[in-house]
Amino acid sequence: MPLKPQYETMHDWEFYGSNLMTEYTQSVEEGLDLSAYKDLFTAVSRLPKGEEKKQFADLLFHAVQNAAMRADFPYNEPSDLAAIQALRRPHDYEKKAGAPPADRIHGAWLGRVCGCMLGKTVEGIRTDELLPFLKDTGNFPLHRYIRRRDVTEEIAAKYTYPFKNRCYVDDGDGMPADDDTNYTVMYQQMIERYGRDFTSLDVSRTWLWYQPKDAYCTAERVAFCNFVNGYEPPASAVYQNPFREWIGAQIRGDYFGYINPGNPALAAEMAWRDAAVSHVKNGIYGEMFVAAMLAVAAETDTIEDIIGGGLAEIPHTSRLHEAVSEVLAGYRSGVSQEDCFRRIHEQWDEYTDHGWCHTISNAMIVAAALLYGKGDFERSVCMAVETGFDTDCNGATVGSVLGMANGVASIPAAWSEPLGDTLYTEIFGISKVKISECAALTMKHIP
Repeated sequence: MPLKPQYETMHDWEFYGSNLMTEYTQSVEEGLDLSAYKDLFTAVSRLPKGEEKKQFADLLFHAVQNAAMRADFPYNEPSDLAAIQALRRPHDYEKKAGAPPADRIHGAWLGRVCGCMLGKTVEGIRTDELLPFLKDTGNFPLHRYIRRRDVTEEIAAKYTYPFKNRCYVDDGDGMPADDDTNYTVMYQQMIERYGRDFTSLDVSRTWLWYQPKDAYCTAERVAFCNFVNGYEPPASAVYQNPFREWIGAQIRGDYFGYINPGNPALAAEMAWRDAAVSHVKNGIYGEMFVAAMLAVAAETDTIEDIIGGGLAEIPHTSRLHEAVSEVLAGYRSGVSQEDCFRRIHEQWDEYTDHGWCHTISNAMIVAAALLYGKGDFERSVCMAVETGFDTDCNGATVGSVLGMANGVASIPAAWSEPLGDTLYTEIFGISKVKISECAALTMKHIP
């Protein structure tokens, strides 16, 4: 009898057949014509894990790879850098004097960690439980960290979300390890090793050297396994990767913005080198957008210019550009904060993994929190988390941008002091770091 993997013990992220309906949705959103296969996707998705399901799933992947684009698809969304750059629209912004560069870099690091900590406690929750919980704990509208002492036995019993098993700011002496911050520290090490001219292949080697497989999620887990099996970038982003436009790359771009202050084009280009190992199209654009925003935020605190500078580095013909531009246009035309976030929830279903974790839904939240928060750190990160979806990712990105724009002094002590300048990681050989020391090393990576 031939030897086969124990499919039933494989994590769903590592078994393509477990994610066929996500693949179908993703492919249709990309404009692929798979209408003839819809019923087959549904039928195969219902099979138990095993060799038969794998074989059918492999055939469906072949169908995806060979599907034609729909004639009526209105977007042009390349994944290669030259084609992306050819579809940019320039955005000019007025440079403003602000905090010194070192203060801005420190602010970006600290803001990212604080925003991540706020959202980490409730990562994965949906708003039908998040909002009642915040009201039950006297923290609505959200205005402070969620604490372990907020979760009484009575309150925990009211919810299906596992509040007792979460990380809280009052549990320890710093920020617990999280993928949103692991990447920022890891890419600092990558620049130390390879320099600013690193390649996508260097990124893949860095992933294999610095973190265990279980530190990677969704698209990153697929790419990691693809690296091990010999698929190099950009094939590693494509082979049986139904998560290829999810948020994973968008959370990885901060460091490229940090080390390219005032140069959003180069920040976005470095972000592309990274994103291309695990993502395509809007998944790539999300990372380029964030990196470029941070590079612009190093020179101005005008939120509309920061968002506009980020959009200028991605194709204006993409779904991501359209979605964020609609948020920006709505803000300018007087759409209320409540209506803006309601529209995001109407467009994207937080109760599906695909809607909850997609690049576009979460980028819209980031943009909206930055705009309606009007530059106020506390108000903005709380808004990003309170609206749900990928709470730690969005809190981290919003905090990073505002910390860069306004400097470390703009982050209230109530947010920074509980972390004690300490960040834990899952990176081999780096169990914890000082946030201030990470900021100091960043300055050495800026030309």
